[in-house]
Amino acid sequence: MLDYDGRHRRRIVMTSASGSQYLLDLEGAKHLRDGDGLVLSCGGVVQVVARPEPLLEVRARSAAALVKLAWHIGNRHLPAAVEADRILIRRDHVIAHMLEHQGAEVREVEAVFDPEGGAYHDHAH
Repeated sequence: MLDYDGRHRRRIVMTSASGSQYLLDLEGAKHLRDGDGLVLSCGGVVQVVARPEPLLEVRARSAAALVKLAWHIGNRHLPAAVEADRILIRRDHVIAHMLEHQGAEVREVEAVFDPEGGAYHDHAH
């Protein structure tokens, strides 16, 4: 299991849940998302499992209010996982205070972090 930063890789020796080791060796760095599959040279497939990490869960009283909070988060160029009813970001007490000042409900959670890649991010795997 790897956290968000640990899943952005080009080359790394990895260990499966069963204890088998294998070398991930890609042409270029790629972000591995929770649930992705890696095809092994022997023909098997290993599923990527993301490690939950300390995050902030941001909620709002309405969809419109959540959109405004997303704008504030994006304006600070913070990685964010955007869902229908919440936004997940990395823990930061300064950002939490700013969001609460904007009317957000903010709480600390442990969850998988798979933020949006951005407008210019290569989404191909």
